[in-house]
Amino acid sequence: MSDDTQLLLDEDSQARQNSRSSLGAVQADGEDICIHTSSSNEEPSKVHLVLAILACTLGSPLQIGLNTAILNAPEDVIKDFFNETYYNRYGDPMSSSLLTILWGVTVAIFCVGGMVGGVSAAFFANKYGRKNTLLANNLVAFACAALQGCSKTAKTFEMLMAGRIVAGFNCGLNSAVAPLYLAEISPVKLRGFCGTCNQLSITTGVLLGEVLGLTTILGTENLWPFLVAFPAVPAVYSLLTLTWCPETPRYLLVNKGDDVAAEKALVWLRGTRNVAEEVEAMRRERVELRNSPKFNVSDLFKSPDLRRPLIICMVLQMSQQFSGINAVIYYSTSIFGSAGLSKATSQLATVGTGAVNVSMTFISALIMDRVGRRTLHMIGLAGMCIFSVVLVVCLNLQSSVSWLSYISIVAVIIYIVFFATGPGSIPWFMVAELFAQGPRSAAVSISTLVNWFCNFTVGITYPLLEKAIESYSFLPFSVMLALFFIFTFLFVPETKGKTIAEITMIFKDPSSASSAVFSSSDVEYEHLEREDSRTDASDGQRGMKSLDEGGAVQDAEEAK
Repeated sequence: MSDDTQLLLDEDSQARQNSRSSLGAVQADGEDICIHTSSSNEEPSKVHLVLAILACTLGSPLQIGLNTAILNAPEDVIKDFFNETYYNRYGDPMSSSLLTILWGVTVAIFCVGGMVGGVSAAFFANKYGRKNTLLANNLVAFACAALQGCSKTAKTFEMLMAGRIVAGFNCGLNSAVAPLYLAEISPVKLRGFCGTCNQLSITTGVLLGEVLGLTTILGTENLWPFLVAFPAVPAVYSLLTLTWCPETPRYLLVNKGDDVAAEKALVWLRGTRNVAEEVEAMRRERVELRNSPKFNVSDLFKSPDLRRPLIICMVLQMSQQFSGINAVIYYSTSIFGSAGLSKATSQLATVGTGAVNVSMTFISALIMDRVGRRTLHMIGLAGMCIFSVVLVVCLNLQSSVSWLSYISIVAVIIYIVFFATGPGSIPWFMVAELFAQGPRSAAVSISTLVNWFCNFTVGITYPLLEKAIESYSFLPFSVMLALFFIFTFLFVPETKGKTIAEITMIFKDPSSASSAVFSSSDVEYEHLEREDSRTDASDGQRGMKSLDEGGAVQDAEEAK
């Protein structure tokens, strides 16, 4: 055989081997599943993943931040609208007590809608998918914008109140499903970054709402209807961008059993066909889910394997709302005013604290997967506890020591920095990390319900608390922050760099039935992998035999 012929045969053998390695056939549950891998020379691209993250975060979570902030700056202007509407109807001005009640209901009803949206998220996310739920929720945003934006033209403040509860439902649904979508499209090494992007978008929405609400922009008597309708803008953006992004591969493969669509979505997100390991991990999770008893929401409270992570998620959500962040932001304008700033300058300073929040959330996103969730959350809780005490001391002594008023401003800013470091973002996405695919949606819904209920509780009780004990009203939050720090130190595991299977194993009792199911699924999956290896070996032997026969034929032809 000539050297040229041998070279061609060697190249053909290498090509067949590469072809075989780039298309593995794995058989499980009576299905033939094609898993594409790639040669080691293929470089993955994160372009599509970034596009999906931007499509999600600049659409759905941004609506949460906007709806949270848009009523703060133009509060007095909207209260005048309430008074004017009441006078036109009944010929008498509205009493101050009735106005206080109506305004309190308008603010609180937003959280009630959030609780309803949060608790219903599991149903919609499991039935229609994460992506479709987010897209359909944009229609709710349009209804909310129409109700709120047209209330002045219709001369009825009831439309504004109805719009607030619809906005709450929209935000409650987004606050549960958006972190779920981000967690399920992100690779393990970037899961913390992607999850923090959700909170980054919320804080950006809050900042944008505060800026637009200034009297120099939209916070005026004639323009505030455009301000309360503005959340429809990110809803339009979501429809224009998220529509072209795929559903989460984990939902497609584990929930829907559509392996082809899941692999296609994963290849699109990763920018490479080398997705075999991720597909195999999801298939293992599907095997475990199929072999496990059918999941019910009550299992979250009955099963020790699920109850422990659920309690952790609920306490994490409580640590966010009971940290006192809303109270500090509410009190910040008056704190800045006590330092000698004018009302207009105090409002700008409040906007500046929002900018600090956004900046630190962005930094937190960059270091989340390096430092770890547990560590950052503890740092945030400890810092907030310390500076809430500093704030109480400064507020009570600044009448006798004037320069303490400036220290109180610094304390507010540093307090917000520590909030953005961990407690602002971690509770939202960590719940998606602590549960497998089966109970994940229900756990996210329950933890979201807890968050909105705590938000509602703080909104109702803090004004009463502040009226009763004034500047000492931050001390209860200081005590709770210390308790949350101890809980995090003792019970919250670190999830950095771990797969979902590795995280869920932390909570499994070796003697429990669920652990036995997991072990059996591992054995079954290893058996499948061994079968696939034997298939690869036999195919390789047949390929080599075919090449040898081909070589013999070519040698015979050359001899002739």
